[in-house]
Amino acid sequence: MSADPLAWLTTLEGVPSAYAATRDGIDVMLRDRGLRRTSPETTAESLLRGAHATAVLEGSASTLAEVREGAGDQVAQDAVRVSTELLSLTPLLARSPLQALARIHALAAAGSLPDEQLGRPRDAVSADRLRGLAELLTMPTSAPALLVAAVVHADLATAAPFASHNGMVARATERLLLVGRGVDEKSLVVPEAGHLALRAAYESNLRGYADGAAAGVHAWVLYAAEAYAAGAEASPLRRPAE
Repeated sequence: MSADPLAWLTTLEGVPSAYAATRDGIDVMLRDRGLRRTSPETTAESLLRGAHATAVLEGSASTLAEVREGAGDQVAQDAVRVSTELLSLTPLLARSPLQALARIHALAAAGSLPDEQLGRPRDAVSADRLRGLAELLTMPTSAPALLVAAVVHADLATAAPFASHNGMVARATERLLLVGRGVDEKSLVVPEAGHLALRAAYESNLRGYADGAAAGVHAWVLYAAEAYAAGAEASPLRRPAE
């Protein structure tokens, strides 16, 4: 890898301004609502909303009310299981990304796959992709944290390195990066809900990213800035629990 493999993304048309505006909006939301002391319950609500949204994107038919009551389907239960442990993995993602990704997958796929497949790449190619991602996450970069999260999300979702639950792992890692890199330390933004609100664009832009062409990557990172803004609007700080 080059000294900064993400630097070129910050030169693409519209990307710097889109990410600056999105980060400003998140900062304003957190600062304004931070005048009231937030609580662990607010973070828990954000994580619950994220679990519901990521489960729906993964194929769940459960409603948020069902997930809140613990009555969701298996996919929703998988997502909730990830959310309950996710924030504790913040230091591990910074220190040992491969271990953190393996743990997220093991949480998501517990009960769905044989134990020997939990947290393990599907094949040698997948293992190489994961090592490349881990290297990316430990390298210094001038790219904003939101942009790093967007790229890691898309890489995980499109490479599908695990035998199942790759989208769920990708979205969980994205949220964890926003926490660990200082964008949203209390995890009050709900990026998963942003993607769900823009589902058609989310899925089409992931397909474009998977093609590997620069135009597809450009479209994805512009889309992701919009999705993060929608995730901020979905925060319990903006929209209290019903």
